[in-house]
Amino acid sequence: MSFDARELRNALGRFATGVCVITTVSDAQQAVGMTANSFSSVSLDPPLLLWCLQNNSDVYDIFARPRYFAVNILSSEQQAHSNQYAKKGQHELDAAHFHLGKYGSPVIRNALATFECELEVAHEGGDHLVILGRVREMHQRSTGEPLLFYSGGYHELR
Repeated sequence: MSFDARELRNALGRFATGVCVITTVSDAQQAVGMTANSFSSVSLDPPLLLWCLQNNSDVYDIFARPRYFAVNILSSEQQAHSNQYAKKGQHELDAAHFHLGKYGSPVIRNALATFECELEVAHEGGDHLVILGRVREMHQRSTGEPLLFYSGGYHELR
């Protein structure tokens, strides 16, 4: 079967996802974040999750193998965070957006849920690096709606 990359991307975009900001601290001790929707639960025992990092990302070297990172699931009120940390060269976290978690990774304030993870393993997968993290700590809000992404745009639950 033959299809072009744009056609594949459009078809994959028909799957609704939540939006996350993945955070870590660089070797230079700078808090950084990047927007991602390639996040999934893998296992409850042990508690594992995964996310995928594009090989040509401008922050690939920072996110490819940090010892600790956090996955922050954004609320519908945090669309501006999603837009800000999705831009190339805009990955330095605004100090008002986070506090440091138990394992030193930035935790986005008012996220619906945050999973502080320790790197378990990373595998090459096509044009992405598949990163598996072991959840070491988690935080969640009891209220709020998710920020959703579908077919190239943001959407809300109805």
